[in-house]
Amino acid sequence: MSLVSAYNEWDPLEEVIVGSAIGARVPRAERSILSIDYHEIGDPAALPSGPYPKDVVDQTEEELEQFCTALAGLGITVRRPAPSDPDAVLRTPLWETDGYYDHAPRDTVLVVGDLLIEAPMVIRGRALKQALYRDLMLEYFHSGARWIAAPRPRLADETYRPELPEGQRLANLEPVFDAANVLRVGTDLLYLVSDGGNELGARWLQEAVGPQYTVHPCGGLYTAAHVDTTIVPLRPGLVLLNPERVTEENLPEIFASWDKIWCPELVDIGFAGPAPVNSVWIGMNLLSLSPDLVVVERRQVGLIKELEDKGIDVLPLPLSHARTFGGGFHCATLDVRRRGTLESYR
Repeated sequence: MSLVSAYNEWDPLEEVIVGSAIGARVPRAERSILSIDYHEIGDPAALPSGPYPKDVVDQTEEELEQFCTALAGLGITVRRPAPSDPDAVLRTPLWETDGYYDHAPRDTVLVVGDLLIEAPMVIRGRALKQALYRDLMLEYFHSGARWIAAPRPRLADETYRPELPEGQRLANLEPVFDAANVLRVGTDLLYLVSDGGNELGARWLQEAVGPQYTVHPCGGLYTAAHVDTTIVPLRPGLVLLNPERVTEENLPEIFASWDKIWCPELVDIGFAGPAPVNSVWIGMNLLSLSPDLVVVERRQVGLIKELEDKGIDVLPLPLSHARTFGGGFHCATLDVRRRGTLESYR
């Protein structure tokens, strides 16, 4: 029986991969990183290239270990990526760069049912991050999971257009997307068209998953990167929405009749270094353990109250450098197996 099975974002979680802060670094100033994650920094010389501060890495890894312990205590199988070489150089005939962080397996591989899809990632420094999961992927494959990879993108200079407004900086030249641009809602897959994924990526994904699923390219929501700080399906009929980005006009049609939680003002937990990777909205980047239990950063008391008012229990845990690493509890995980079946929620 396949160890891989996840059809949505909320069914009871049984197995998960949790990322790592060990060896995290910011790549050298190059076109992809300056177009996407650190565009607002302005001067390339101000990019904090090199290893993340040791105290930031140590605290984050300690908090991730606490997170893993809590998940294991609930009977959830927890896996971790293989260690990376922080000094490795990535080189192709078109470009050269350093590695990035391994904090966010969510961006790397997409799970759709029993299918593992290696994403054609946007940032050059993360182009080969799937290698950290190779042993796990092989184990899942041997258990009966299906396993494919998107065509490896060239990520040439013309892919990136830092001179254009946000949402237009990723050219539509070849399929490119991070897996965190996709939300699973049963037979419907929402795909955010943004600087984290282009329209060709959505077209390729539809071909990959076949007619059993419908991929919905969504534009005009969040233009910078991933979808999971904008729309968070909590259970059938209930969705958490970002009030700065989502309106009744641009809300994906599937959620029109759902009950909505408009995320309250979030606590800014701060960041290390000259600039964050994410806004304060990373606080709504929660992980559902079941339709009735979620993990939320413990300082987001307003959001916790809103969730509890809807009958959802909250496991409050710390993730102090979510803005520094660009990922909350959803980003820092990849749900491999959830107990449930494929359904339509329309």
